[in-house]
Amino acid sequence: MSQDSQHGKWTVSSSEDEDDQLPPSSSNPPQVPDPGSFSSPVETKVDTTYVEVKPEPSPIPVLVVGSEARQQATKNQAYPIKYESSPSLAGKRKLEAADGSGWALSDSDDDDDAKKNNPPPAMTVPSSKRKKVVNERPPSPHGRVYYIDEPDDFFESSVPCQDDMFRFYLNKVTGLDKKYNSGALHIRDILLPLFGTLKESVQFNYCFDLAWMVQQYPPEFRDRPVLIVHGDKREAKARLVQQAQPFPHIRLCQAKLDIAFGTHHTKMMLLWYEEGFRVIILTSNLIRADWYQKTQGMWMSPLFPRLPKDSSDTCGESPTFFKRDLLEYLASYRAPELEEWIQRIKEHDLSETRVYLVGSTPGRYVGPDMERWGHLRLRKLLYEHTKCIPDEERWPVVGQFSSIGSMGVDKTKWLAGEFQRTLATVGKSALRPNPPVHLLYPSVEDVRMSLEGYPAGGSLPYSIQTAQKQLWLHSYFHRWQADSTGRTHAMPHIKTYMRASPDFTQLAWFLVTSANLSKAAWGALEKNNTQVMVRSYELGILYVPSAFNMKTFPVRKNPFPVSSSSSGFPVPFDLPPTRYTSKDQPWIWNIPHSQAPDTHGNVWVPS
Repeated sequence: MSQDSQHGKWTVSSSEDEDDQLPPSSSNPPQVPDPGSFSSPVETKVDTTYVEVKPEPSPIPVLVVGSEARQQATKNQAYPIKYESSPSLAGKRKLEAADGSGWALSDSDDDDDAKKNNPPPAMTVPSSKRKKVVNERPPSPHGRVYYIDEPDDFFESSVPCQDDMFRFYLNKVTGLDKKYNSGALHIRDILLPLFGTLKESVQFNYCFDLAWMVQQYPPEFRDRPVLIVHGDKREAKARLVQQAQPFPHIRLCQAKLDIAFGTHHTKMMLLWYEEGFRVIILTSNLIRADWYQKTQGMWMSPLFPRLPKDSSDTCGESPTFFKRDLLEYLASYRAPELEEWIQRIKEHDLSETRVYLVGSTPGRYVGPDMERWGHLRLRKLLYEHTKCIPDEERWPVVGQFSSIGSMGVDKTKWLAGEFQRTLATVGKSALRPNPPVHLLYPSVEDVRMSLEGYPAGGSLPYSIQTAQKQLWLHSYFHRWQADSTGRTHAMPHIKTYMRASPDFTQLAWFLVTSANLSKAAWGALEKNNTQVMVRSYELGILYVPSAFNMKTFPVRKNPFPVSSSSSGFPVPFDLPPTRYTSKDQPWIWNIPHSQAPDTHGNVWVPS
């Protein structure tokens, strides 16, 4: 079954899951090896077109974490399917739609935000030991092992400059030239004693590998109390509890998810030191794959000092009301486990903060509460804290993300209606023109040629069931390109939104967030626009020029190496964006990609 579009022909895979994300799952992590410890087929050098492939060892439990797409990627890494000169998908089960249309349609309104109990599709492993190969197949740069060792200097401490204006950082990426990791941070860097003497921490996230997480803390902090804030239920929660059993210093706090298809997608660290307190808001899950060869972003707060005793609750507030908004966000969990952290934050001085907090929490909101969360919160901030710009209608909106939800049968249902109105807001102008909209999402070729190869697509869970219902969306798509940052081939898990000048040298504002392109993350208006419904927890940081005594942000052309003297904003991809050609296809994770091998010589064949 296939359907033609301006970006190629797609074939429906056998996966029936209309939702793109599943909860973390694992066996006991300390006893489970990395996926890279499994061998892929070995090819002996012979002159014929056939090579012998050694049989695989007996299966060993693999730590499978996160979304269904991530689980498929893990299976691909452990049991890769090598490229054949004439790839055959014979014998693959195909879905037949009940209405005879040839398409397996999804009933979910928000496909990216997860039925949590469906099992992942099984990986198809070739049964024959004889595989056809082509001589032109590129060799895998990493051999038989998926995870390669970081170079000796990879974990050398990268301490941000104290006068860094924006405090926005990218993650380190294994396999890049050292200069492209200059000024970037790994989770190990964030937790170093150089940033403070850690007493306790809270980790808010969606995916967890607790054994791996514990190892990222320095040895002297490895037994300090950690609170894990998660959204798992039932079997997924039981698996997380099992992960935590070997670590008595870890406690769990379950976020309430009372609306269907919602997830706890927020990614934040609260770090309490002997010297003060710090907040880090980021885009990475707490699993190794997210800190390995993906592009991620983070905002790291200054070290907030403790207020004098007997200070009032209003002390230590910033001009952006960051303290008030962070306390309100934490209170929305209604979790007793967070009460002591709420009190700690009240006791610290957050006045140095120059960014705004943009959060989402599940619920249906009316009246003034409609502007507390989601994209209406962003609209309110942009209305109040940005200024009108000349030729506003020519300033494009740029959105960049790693997952896409269902947005309706045409663009007016949500994207070009309420969401575009939010992203187009600058100042208090009564006019709201429709600016150009550029959406950055990796193409199949971007994924194929990435450092990870096709498994990188496991973190890009755009499903065929969603894509075939909104072919109109793909006319907005632009390639993931980041040559100036050296990260073209490190696929994005970062999510960013911005308003740029027509020549892309200035920004009216910039947002880094956990929120992908979905109604579940951003909220959607209901009941004739008198109510907004938000499904998920999300959190992001908004930069507006007025908070930095600037009219606009100049775009820094070459973010690496980082220079603290530069006032330009370090956009993590190249501008202007490059539109898809008629030959480009958006990456869709649950259909085969077998026409060409990836950088590891493998193909992508979900079953």
